Amino acid sequence: MKKLGLATALLLAMTGAQAYQFEVQGQSEFIDNTANHNDFTGAVQGTYYFNNVDTTKGPLAEAAFLNQASNVSLAYNYGENKEAGDRTVNHTYGAKAEAYIPTKLVPAYASASYSHTITDSKTGGKDDNGDRYALEVGAVLAPNFLVAVGYTSVADQTSFDAFNILSNGVAKAAIESRTIAEDQDAITARTKYVGAIDGTNMSIGFDAGLVYGEDSAYNLGTTLYLNNKLSVGVSYMESSYDLSPSNAWGANVNYFITPAVSVGATYVNADYKAKDDKQDADDKVVLDTQTVGLNAKFRF
Repeated sequence: MKKLGLATALLLAMTGAQAYQFEVQGQSEFIDNTANHNDFTGAVQGTYYFNNVDTTKGPLAEAAFLNQASNVSLAYNYGENKEAGDRTVNHTYGAKAEAYIPTKLVPAYASASYSHTITDSKTGGKDDNGDRYALEVGAVLAPNFLVAVGYTSVADQTSFDAFNILSNGVAKAAIESRTIAEDQDAITARTKYVGAIDGTNMSIGFDAGLVYGEDSAYNLGTTLYLNNKLSVGVSYMESSYDLSPSNAWGANVNYFITPAVSVGATYVNADYKAKDDKQDADDKVVLDTQTVGLNAKFRF
């Protein structure tokens, strides 16, 4: 009877779940440039929501945001990098908490995260460890419209944000890390909105972000939810840091096979444009990067 009950619960979760409290996400990206044309990354994230997340309020992909669902997450990322004759393996671990707090005026928002990156040289180079801490505060100023500002402390330039890799891809996460560079303190700001398109069963989402460290970077994104299951999106990021790709644009598609299971694909093209005559064509060949990613989520 116990086995039958477990099988029944699993079947319901995979076919018609209207609420969930756990989400597991897996992701892999293939990297194509002169230095990394045979390399890939792998990432996994697990999230626990303190209350059941209702999936009937809008696009399934944004259920947690639409419910203002407080949560805690753990993440792990694996990646390889070849540059200047050196081959390194990066392991990035992360922990994060997000909270939406009701107030008399508007819902308040707060988040805190920690990431630790281990850089392991496979060719006799320098091994390294780096930590990153981030805090954000904000508010839901209008229905489904979040505005937040934050502070990030990066103890090492090779310290990546584990959750940024999963959300935006390894190429954009690397640009963000290099933008902060040797300045260990960075100010961040971001906005996010999701809303229905009147007279249709579609919705639209917008997001924007800013990072100000040693240099500055901004990103913009929009997603069209063709229905509650299927979405397509585009994004653009630009950085003023000299020794990283100058900009990156991306596209993504996501589809929920059931309310509990989704699959998706991403593409990012990071383009390097020299800002200094001393930087030669070899820099451009190495730093121009394309990534193709596949991901899946399971909710229960």
